[in-house]
Amino acid sequence: MNNTEVRQQINQYLDRLSSERLQLVADFLAYLADKESEEATQELLDIPGFIESFERGKKDIAEGQVKSWITMRSPTS
Repeated sequence: MNNTEVRQQINQYLDRLSSERLQLVADFLAYLADKESEEATQELLDIPGFIESFERGKKDIAEGQVKSWITMRSPTS
């Protein structure tokens, strides 16, 4: 089943729920979204050297030591 079909099925179920149950679904979806975000963050933090590299990048940005992404994509760079 593709995403569109799943969303249509979910909407059909949602249309049949009471306000209280809809709030419960909304709370559960918020929990799932937060959990997914936390897992993605942890995945980044598990990369060796990520935090140091991220901090270096923030420092470079603050100091204006950046290049345009267009320049970086250019075959002549």
